Amino acid sequence: MRNVTQQNISDVVIAALSSDIPARNRQILENLIRHIHAFCIETKVTHAELIQACQFLVRAGHISDDARNEFILLSDILGIEVLVDMLDLTDGESESTVLGPFYRENPPVLPKGASIVQKSFEGSQSVRVSGTISDTSGRPIPGVIIDVWEDAPNGLYEQQDPEQPDYNLRGRFLTDEEGRYEFVGIRPAPYPIPYDGAAGELLNYMGHHPWRPGHIHFMIQKDGYQSLVSQIYDADTKYLDNDAVFAVKESLIGKLHKGPAGSDTDLVMEFDFKLKPKAAEIAVAAE
Repeated sequence: MRNVTQQNISDVVIAALSSDIPARNRQILENLIRHIHAFCIETKVTHAELIQACQFLVRAGHISDDARNEFILLSDILGIEVLVDMLDLTDGESESTVLGPFYRENPPVLPKGASIVQKSFEGSQSVRVSGTISDTSGRPIPGVIIDVWEDAPNGLYEQQDPEQPDYNLRGRFLTDEEGRYEFVGIRPAPYPIPYDGAAGELLNYMGHHPWRPGHIHFMIQKDGYQSLVSQIYDADTKYLDNDAVFAVKESLIGKLHKGPAGSDTDLVMEFDFKLKPKAAEIAVAAE
């Protein structure tokens, strides 16, 4: 095509896609090309602004590493990750929310009721978190893997803070025969998402703050069930109504209560989750 114009540029680029690429690749690329081109036309993006945007992405790449994914932060700040998460419609299972940029694989495997706290923090409150994992029919599920992680009272996850032990405030647990889980952590603190790089530039551009409410992350998995990535939010934390990444959902807010007499923690919280069986498991159960 020698005569590329503003009117036909989208069709020209789409026509360049190979005829033998997977159908999903084609759908993604066609929609991406049309929407980006329409955005550029509608917004009248200048060449200087395009170069600035490319340089911004380069800076995001330079600051990203195994401990920090700047592109996830950018998608969070724009509400993209939480939107994509919501597109996976629920069917009776617990609501999910964003994974965030601070997940680490292979945390220590701990016995039910163990503490994920490897270092004490002055002024922090200990909390025993427990609950039941069941299916959408209410039947408890034994042997569920529960991966939990949270920030320290200084607002930092352990890979951000050289003063914290490796894998501090992280652990993996299994539900017992009654589908129960239990662990000891600390009351999660509000914290600012990292804003010393491209994410901070975007927040300044938006005129938005970087703060997240106090929460504990959960990744819940078992063969035969849809995995669940979620968070429990402290009902009394700040920023529930103006989370920097828009991830708070009413069903994920949990109340921390004072530990009863004889309790070995300052606070206790009970929070249940429901998992949805995978389609194949539902089909087998129906036969």
